[in-house]
Amino acid sequence: MWREFKEFAFQGNIIDLAVAVVIGTAFNAIVSSFVEHIITPLIGMLAGGIDFTGLTISLGDAEIKYGIFIQSFVDFLIIAFSIFLAIRFLNKFKRKEVEEVDAQQELLTEIRDLLKEQNQKI
Repeated sequence: MWREFKEFAFQGNIIDLAVAVVIGTAFNAIVSSFVEHIITPLIGMLAGGIDFTGLTISLGDAEIKYGIFIQSFVDFLIIAFSIFLAIRFLNKFKRKEVEEVDAQQELLTEIRDLLKEQNQKI
């Protein structure tokens, strides 16, 4: 059982997942800071100095803090857009690599065909 657990715990996928969680946490901190310290003040300024997080509706003893919801929604949109841009960048980078490999394969195929032709002539 210990051997099976060791194989499971130290598989490449588990370590990759752990690295992804750590990087995701760091990325979340960056995006949260960007939203809180840059985007929110800009949106507040454009909206006439409104701070979304302070927006509330009082219903007797209950208080609905819809401003916090708006801020959370804005945070979500910015995080989603940031992830979209990062994935888009990575996909472009991967596409370039694939195109380079395809070009190399095409050249190698041409060289192989030329060598075959030369061997057949000899």
